[in-house]
Amino acid sequence: MKCLEQQITGAPTDVLRCVERPRPTPGPGQVLVRMLASPVNPSDLMFIRGVYGTQPQLPQIPGFEGVGVVEASGGGLRGRFFVGKRVAVLNKAGGNWAEYTVVPANQVIPLSGQLTIEQAATFFVNPATAWIMTQEVLRVARGEFLIQTAAASSLGKMIVRLGAALGFETINIVHSQASAESLRRIGATHVVVFDSAKESSELLSRQVDRIAGGQPLKYAIDPVGGTTAAGVLGLLGMGGRMVVFGTLCDEQLQFSPRTLMVNQASVEGFWLGNFMNSKSLFFKLRLVKRLTKLIRNGTLSTDIAASFGLDQISEAIASAESNRHQGKTLLKIAE
Repeated sequence: MKCLEQQITGAPTDVLRCVERPRPTPGPGQVLVRMLASPVNPSDLMFIRGVYGTQPQLPQIPGFEGVGVVEASGGGLRGRFFVGKRVAVLNKAGGNWAEYTVVPANQVIPLSGQLTIEQAATFFVNPATAWIMTQEVLRVARGEFLIQTAAASSLGKMIVRLGAALGFETINIVHSQASAESLRRIGATHVVVFDSAKESSELLSRQVDRIAGGQPLKYAIDPVGGTTAAGVLGLLGMGGRMVVFGTLCDEQLQFSPRTLMVNQASVEGFWLGNFMNSKSLFFKLRLVKRLTKLIRNGTLSTDIAASFGLDQISEAIASAESNRHQGKTLLKIAE
C-alpha cells in the first residue's frame, strides 16, 4: 500500500516520504480501514515536527483524523458490525495518511451517508472540539460572552457560527486586519485586532471592555498561549474560566497568581481524545447525531481550500501552512 512515512522528526516537507508498505492486518478488537481522505491539521504538523503532546513512534505514518470504509475486522462484535460501513477514523496514534490503516474498533464512528467525503473527512476534530468546549465544558449560555483567540482559524469560525446559532456572543481576537475581515464576512460582529508583540494588555482590555459594556466576562478559550493568553486571562471576571486547547506560539503562559486569586478564576486544559475516552458509547452516538446536523446546516461545516494526493505531500503541506484562513487542506487518498 502507498503511505506517507517519516523516519525522523522535523519540517514536514523535509521528513515525509511517499513509500510502499505491506497492507496491515487487524488484530483482535481492531478493524482494517481503507482510507478515503484525511485533513492536514495543525496537530498533524506539530506531531511530525516532534512538538505535539505525544511523540511519533518512528518510523511513523502521520494523520489523526479522516474518513474511510471498514474492510475487515480482527474479531469482536463491534468490529464485525462496522465491516462495509463508512466511518470517521480517530487515529490517536497517527496512521491515517495511508491507503489502509488499522485501529481499535472503538476509534471508528459510523457516519451518515448524507455527508460528503469532505464533510466526513473533517467530521470530528474541529466540530466536536467546538461543541464540547462551549457546550459540555464551559456551558456558555445564551446572551453570555465567550472570548476566543486565533478566531480566524477553521475552529474559530465554527465557534462564531455556533454562537450565532445558540445565542451566545463571541469576542474574537485575531492578529491582523485580513483575519478580521475574514471573520466579518461570516457575520462576526465583535472582532479585536491585537498583536501581543507590539501592543499592551491594557489596550486589549479597553477594546474588549467597550464591546462587553462592563458585563463581567466568564468564559474564554485559547489555542495560542504566551502573552496573548495571559492578556485574555486578565480580562475574566469573578469565577471566570479559560480553557486552553493549543500551543500555537512557543511562549509559556505566564501570569501572576493574583490574576486567579482576586477573581477566583481558573485555567483548565482540554484534550479531545482524553475527553472522549471518558464518555460512554451513548454519549458518543448522541454527539455524532448532533454534529451531523450542525455540519449539514453549515454551522460546523469546514471549508476546503485545496485537495492533493499522497504523492503531492509537499504541495499539500505548503497549502496547509499558507491557506489556514481559507479552509482546510485535504489529502484525497481514494474515491
